[in-house]
Amino acid sequence: MPSRLTATFEALREAQRPGLVTYTTAGDPDIARSADILRALDRAGADVLEVGVPFSDPMADGPVIQRATERAIAAGSNLRVTLDIIRQIRADVRAAIVVFSYANPLLRMGTGEFARQAAAAGVDGVLALDLPIEEAGEFRRTMDASGLDTIFLLSPTTTDVRIQKAAALGRGFLYGISRLGVTGARDQVATGAEAMVRRIRAVTSMPIALGFGISRPERVAEVGGFADAAVVGSALVALIAQESGSPQLVDRVEDYVRSLRAACRPRPHPVVAGFPPSPEASADGHSFSGGRSRPGPPEGGHYKG
Repeated sequence: MPSRLTATFEALREAQRPGLVTYTTAGDPDIARSADILRALDRAGADVLEVGVPFSDPMADGPVIQRATERAIAAGSNLRVTLDIIRQIRADVRAAIVVFSYANPLLRMGTGEFARQAAAAGVDGVLALDLPIEEAGEFRRTMDASGLDTIFLLSPTTTDVRIQKAAALGRGFLYGISRLGVTGARDQVATGAEAMVRRIRAVTSMPIALGFGISRPERVAEVGGFADAAVVGSALVALIAQESGSPQLVDRVEDYVRSLRAACRPRPHPVVAGFPPSPEASADGHSFSGGRSRPGPPEGGHYKG
């Protein structure tokens, strides 16, 4: 039986539309409303919910997510609370759920114990953002034993060899980072983002979610033209911060994500194996490469929208 993440991307393929992945920090702005926000994201149509684990040293995050982490820690959130929030909302949520964490909290709990607790809570996948691909084999086997997909980050500087390794170890989807640096919303999609996605597609047929700087519906639509999903993180977290004192917080978050989801329209051309056709595709939309892995000649960045 396919995982919920695999089923999600298969359904997107059948619908010929890009997906929407959202990122929020567990416990931001407080534990109760964090759970309410996750339910709202699902109601608004997000396909995958990335739930960030607060960590005291978020070295790869920009100021928006750093402040969210500080608020969440002040509210009492940590890895165990993150899993408790997911357990609380799982029955209400259709979307796939991915835990997004620095490696340290997972290692402190113990990867086996984390995998068991995460699976019991209803987590579908995990992304340990600063775990090197070269050291991820045992981690992947531990996650796999509990039915969790392991997701890897790919950046513009990731080599083809490392892309192949990430695809071989990964499950669910690959997370492409469109630019180097720390997290933060941007006005434009990074130059070279589409070329990076096409380079990944030349190595693997795994679905690709692209993030880092996406904040507006038109940018979601742009990314959806060449990637399998768009990831929105910092802009959403900034909205939570802005509206945290308002009784309309959850409604405003839901309205914002609905506007993003509305931009995930069906693509005008058929896709092959769930992917948009490459520039080399034939007139009927069929790719000459077929999207299969090729031999041949992550760095994973540490970013989420």
